[in-house]
Amino acid sequence: MNNKAMPCPSQDPSGAHQIRGPSRAPSSLILGPTRSFPGIDSQPSLSLRQWEEQGELLLPLIFLLLVLGSLLLYLAVSLMDPGYVNVQPQPQEEAKEEQTAMVPQTIPLRRCRYCLVLQPLRARHCRECRRCVRRYDHHCPWMENCVGERNHPLFVAYLALQLVVLLWGLYLAWSGLRFFQPWGLWLRSSGLLFATFLLLSLFSLVAGLLLASHLYLVASNTTTWEFISSHRIAYLRQRPGNPFDRGLIRNLAHFFCGWPSGSWETLWAEEEEEEEGSSQAV
Repeated sequence: MNNKAMPCPSQDPSGAHQIRGPSRAPSSLILGPTRSFPGIDSQPSLSLRQWEEQGELLLPLIFLLLVLGSLLLYLAVSLMDPGYVNVQPQPQEEAKEEQTAMVPQTIPLRRCRYCLVLQPLRARHCRECRRCVRRYDHHCPWMENCVGERNHPLFVAYLALQLVVLLWGLYLAWSGLRFFQPWGLWLRSSGLLFATFLLLSLFSLVAGLLLASHLYLVASNTTTWEFISSHRIAYLRQRPGNPFDRGLIRNLAHFFCGWPSGSWETLWAEEEEEEEGSSQAV
């Protein structure tokens, strides 16, 4: 009788234990609890629909929409008319000039020595654009356009949206860094990501400072040009404060919504009447 031992089903002829089942961990341990769908295999490569239902695709979609919105705002600010003073006034501008002529002028309007147009209050000639711009703020070299009366609100909105995108990208870059590695291995694996993090930090700081400064100017109803060069502007040298400031709420409503409407000459005349009335009352 042959007494040769037969190999155990759980062992190979060499005596080593065989590993039953797949060698990798179940997908439920990697991806978490999954739901089965009729006719769909529950494999990681086919779990896109599950991620969509769990809301994991919502944040990347929002990020892409924010980037697209900032790009559209950039194009709008850089391509639109910032509020040029036309050499030949249109009918609407002629009506505004007639209305302005009926207002008693304490500061006579002057002609631009470059384009020879009659400059309204708060307008300035831009040498880069070679035009006079209403409510001139500054000429932005990154936009290749002036920031003036028409596109200044969009410029502030662009700064706010761009800051959100930069801070989001900064968070993503920081969350991808791993510092518990040897220096050489970390530099090869995370050096580029760390450089991106530093660059995004610089851009975020610049965008944040620009947004804060413009919000301050908007809240006080002044411009960058008026804030920096108030000692050289005729209609600001005669006053210790800003004659166009109407309070925070009215300044924001006029800047973003155009309310209350009216020319700056009218606001100047109203300020003069209020000061004369107060001085007579005293």
